Amino acid sequence: MTDEPARGPLDGLTVLDISSFIAAPAAAVALADFGADVIKIEPPGEGDPHRNNFKNASYPQSDKNFPWQLDGRLKRSLALDLKNAAARPVVERLIAQANVVIINFPPPARERLRLRWEDVEPVNPRLVYCSLTGYGESGPDRDRPGFDVTAYFGRSGILDAARYEGGPPGLSLPAQGDRATAMTLVAAILLGLRQRDRTGQGCWVGTSLYANGVWANGTSAAGALVGAHLPPRQAPDRPRNALTNLYRTKDDRWLQLLLVRDDRLWPALCTAIERPDLLADPRFTDRAERRTRSLELVKELMPVFAAKTYTEWEKILAGTGIPFGVIGRLSDVVDDEQARHAGIFADTTNPEVPRTVNNPIRLGFAQPRTAGPPPAVGQHNDEVLRGAGFSPAEIDALKKSGALG
Repeated sequence: MTDEPARGPLDGLTVLDISSFIAAPAAAVALADFGADVIKIEPPGEGDPHRNNFKNASYPQSDKNFPWQLDGRLKRSLALDLKNAAARPVVERLIAQANVVIINFPPPARERLRLRWEDVEPVNPRLVYCSLTGYGESGPDRDRPGFDVTAYFGRSGILDAARYEGGPPGLSLPAQGDRATAMTLVAAILLGLRQRDRTGQGCWVGTSLYANGVWANGTSAAGALVGAHLPPRQAPDRPRNALTNLYRTKDDRWLQLLLVRDDRLWPALCTAIERPDLLADPRFTDRAERRTRSLELVKELMPVFAAKTYTEWEKILAGTGIPFGVIGRLSDVVDDEQARHAGIFADTTNPEVPRTVNNPIRLGFAQPRTAGPPPAVGQHNDEVLRGAGFSPAEIDALKKSGALG
């Protein structure tokens, strides 16, 4: 028996995180959760701009730096000015000793900093080099800055397809597409490591926010490829199908009704909502009639669901086999018993942010590491450089040159 913590499946893997905003750093977090040593290279001074993103007006407002706990946890910070020529030997030595590099600088910036795959592959032929772009590594828009709201949600067609007919498109919430894309990056890195283990050679892997947005919108995009027409979405008061619709409840919640197989479940619904008269109503006797007369049916159902709270409806519909759900509020999710069972949140040892969001990967043989506070800018400068073989005199010279923050 030993009191030492169990080794994570990525223990011994060294990752250089040369990225910001937000998918790439989030991918590095997921690797760190399972044991990788992630060295965060960030500018001296204020460091990664994402450190202060909690002050962004579009974020949930708090004086606690919860975004940095989420995306900076379990990393070691090296404050290095990549534009300073004195930093180049440090970068090359770290690359030579690393297993993975994650970078999301636009291609022109990578070229200026000599951080393209073709620049670093000679330094470490066994390196897995992972890059993220907004729109792809080539093409007319390869150099265009891309954020998830523009590339993942906007250009992919998601925001347009999700809006109600006649209404403007909505905007996504902060970093939603980034976090989904982070898991693609993790998968790409693990595939790259598998390739390296098979061949002994490193490789380039990567993805774009645009590609991930279209993948997320894949059903509609695949239809568009064959000329299929996606009908515009209808508001809840005029749905195409009243049995796959949203209904406001007495306590101002929204219940999702999803009777995809209403040929089987229509009688069960009428019984559950205590409207047996609808079963005998000639307007709604079969599926085709219920679809054709959707506006008439929704007028029957709206006052029914508005007469009880969501909790009351949950008790009534549970066990009936009728698919339903609630449009959840984040205030509900954080205390959801099912969220606890699903491992959605993780405890930390940081008293300022004692809980954070867990990565979505679940393993039967390992658990994510418990995170403490994220690192301060340059907190691990000396530790990382000593580990890379730099002498005290060399470290002091790097500080004097301004390359090391």
